[in-house]
Amino acid sequence: MSAVFLSLGSNLGDKLIYLRSAIKQLENIEGNKILKLSSIYNTQPWGNPKQQDFLNIVIKISTLLSPIELFRKIKFIEKIVGRKNYEKWKSREIDIDILFYNDLVFNSKHLTIPHPEIPHRKFVLIPLNEIEPDFIHPVLKLKVRELLKVTKDKLNCEFYQSSEVLIN
Repeated sequence: MSAVFLSLGSNLGDKLIYLRSAIKQLENIEGNKILKLSSIYNTQPWGNPKQQDFLNIVIKISTLLSPIELFRKIKFIEKIVGRKNYEKWKSREIDIDILFYNDLVFNSKHLTIPHPEIPHRKFVLIPLNEIEPDFIHPVLKLKVRELLKVTKDKLNCEFYQSSEVLIN
């Protein structure tokens, strides 16, 4: 079993329904288990301010899938949950990113682990810090809590509500 951290976000339609549906789909993959869920955070859009705020969450799962298999399943889940737009920094019904996969360092044409933008995104660091502050970034060799202290991201990322609404 591998421990994987995923970031989920939505800024279109009923954001909570999209997040809930994505989590259920991830949990329904044979061999996957949801281990931890952060609170839900309301965040300003990163990269393109001319869109609605996002709801973001970070989850920790255990999986039997390889990184590439998981990536393919995630892209399929995004599609069946309702994602229509795949343009960078555009509004979307659901976005799921692999942040960490154990302490693996992996780089291919379509997938980089750890996600290269982790240190620059409070909407990832704040919920990640909530559920696993002592996790050590395998490349930067800093704990999540340390990355959060030094990030230069100034966008708002505020507590929205408990993630219990996503699993009940």
